[in-house]
Amino acid sequence: MADVSHSRGDLSGHPDVQEMRVRYARVLGGRDVALVDGPVFLVGLYCAVSPWILHFTLNQPALAVHNLIMGVAIVVMALGFTANPSRMYGLSWAMCAMGIWLIIAPWIVGTSPDAGVIVNNAVIGGLTCLLGLVCAAAAMRSGRKDRREEMAGRM
Repeated sequence: MADVSHSRGDLSGHPDVQEMRVRYARVLGGRDVALVDGPVFLVGLYCAVSPWILHFTLNQPALAVHNLIMGVAIVVMALGFTANPSRMYGLSWAMCAMGIWLIIAPWIVGTSPDAGVIVNNAVIGGLTCLLGLVCAAAAMRSGRKDRREEMAGRM
């Protein structure tokens, strides 16, 4: 039998150790807001099913379809944030715009909405906009950190 108890040594002497450290930090650096992905998904899911939860599918059919489509779009964005955060966090500003749209949609898409529909969309829109701002701030912070690390790697 082979003796596998001895250690192979560390990587400090490896010629590419600095490049590996920068790459490892870059890969992990994109996950600063991993805790935001779940709430974005849940807000999108609730937005999609809210017409049936609050029972406004019959008196506001256009707004019900609108909320379903917007909810699915938010869920897809949340899945994209999870699957490829470095590319998707650039779309977090679009999520802020979607949140603002959700706030004003009852008056534009709906027909004489009642208070429950207005409050529902205002809360969903506010949360969507807030989570979009958090994602945008994290994207800007990680972008600055990546640029600093890239400049440090060149020196």
